[in-house]
Amino acid sequence: MANEWATFGADLHLELRGPRLRAGLMDALREAVRSGRLEAGTRLPSSRSLAADLGMARNTVADAYAELVAEGWLTARQGSGTRVARRTEPRRAEPRRAEPRRAEPRRPEPRPGARPAAAPPARALPRPSAPAHNLKAGTPDLASFPRAEWLKAYRRALTAAPNEAFGYGDPRGRIELRTVLAEYLARARGVYARPERIVVCAGFVHGLMLIGQVLRSRGVRDVAIESYGLGLHAGLLTGAGLGTPVLPFDERGTRVEESGPLGSAGAVLMTAAHQFPLGGALPPDRRAEVVDWARASGGFVLEDDYDGEFRYDRQPVGALQGLDPERVVYLGTASKSLAPGLRLAWMVLPESLVGEVVAAKGVVDWVSSAPDQLAFAEFLGSGAYDRHVRAMRLRYRRRRDQLVAAVAAHSPETRVSGIAAGLHAVLALPPGTEQDVLRAAAWNGLAVQGVDQFRRPGVPATLDGLVVGYATPPDSAWQSALRTLCRVLPQAPGGG
Repeated sequence: MANEWATFGADLHLELRGPRLRAGLMDALREAVRSGRLEAGTRLPSSRSLAADLGMARNTVADAYAELVAEGWLTARQGSGTRVARRTEPRRAEPRRAEPRRAEPRRPEPRPGARPAAAPPARALPRPSAPAHNLKAGTPDLASFPRAEWLKAYRRALTAAPNEAFGYGDPRGRIELRTVLAEYLARARGVYARPERIVVCAGFVHGLMLIGQVLRSRGVRDVAIESYGLGLHAGLLTGAGLGTPVLPFDERGTRVEESGPLGSAGAVLMTAAHQFPLGGALPPDRRAEVVDWARASGGFVLEDDYDGEFRYDRQPVGALQGLDPERVVYLGTASKSLAPGLRLAWMVLPESLVGEVVAAKGVVDWVSSAPDQLAFAEFLGSGAYDRHVRAMRLRYRRRRDQLVAAVAAHSPETRVSGIAAGLHAVLALPPGTEQDVLRAAAWNGLAVQGVDQFRRPGVPATLDGLVVGYATPPDSAWQSALRTLCRVLPQAPGGG
């Protein structure tokens, strides 16, 4: 488990190649600066934090930093940390070429095994009017919202806010927030972002509604979607007058070959970094393939990066947008990292879509509170957001480990998957038992979702399982919720 000091420091997304760690780190940093993804003045993580994130020795990172300082790429000052140096030669952001197609270890998805069905409740008790425990996916631990730090940021933001901030705002959102978001997304998620390409919106759903409206007005007829996902998102696209053909799915995740439904679509909606709800990352060859399709067809990839900050047993998977900023619409949100009640999300748009999306949003910012945007900008720019995300990453990892251990002890034949990242896990169930387990959960006062709830119409029902949101309960209720979950899972022969 990561040490507590790992909660301090900023995230930095880097892709290292080659066996030589120090040389690979230096090459990755040079490329991030040269391409313009990391702008002059961007503060880098401490050598200790970055070494922990990359799984290498601290001296390796410190030596790489020192050599890049000597070369003029970075600066280091006492009390100011290590930052990207201001360079005299002009730099511009250039999209990276699609990653070379390379094989990735197969990520097994939940497959039913031969196990006994879940036992019915021991006693027929009156069903509670409301669940005692909530393990539904999609919500963070709301009790852990950083109230004190947020209040400090709000006060600082209001004190410094110009008078015009309280008037009708720019439909793109406050420039203060768009500026710090551009720096953060480039640093932490590998996104090529500029403030003028960012549009702030009131949640992912709002952003998807705007994009759907723009695509329909462009004459797009279909937006392809994944085999498993939220019905709400498909419904929004349908409501915009768009068809939603379903992409096939296999043990490696979503299939994106042009010979399938993607071939006739004008766009595709994907959760590439962490498929919802099954949990895998889109393999590198398929990431390259879907971007190649967008380039060749003139289509767009709508990237839902709903929980990209949370990863545990793997290196961070960068945003798909980094492969081609002109063909990928990046959609991010604070709903999982902070709280959905803030109603803060953002789109990083291809240049060709900015004007149309802004026009669709309206002549002023009707939906996103300017004071909230300013507070988030202060929270993000001060480093409080990075510290909060790192602290929650450790907390959620502990919960995930406790979930895996408890399931192994009480239901050893139940396989847990989708756990390398995110805020939920998938528990495979014996064929035909999903509804029985859900009924047992309801009788025991446990709210939890089945895999079938997220299956698109027409997709074969080949997976039985539970989607368990381990981030949702507050700390005080977590252990009780976990015990209740184990009580309703199938037991091995002779188990109690």
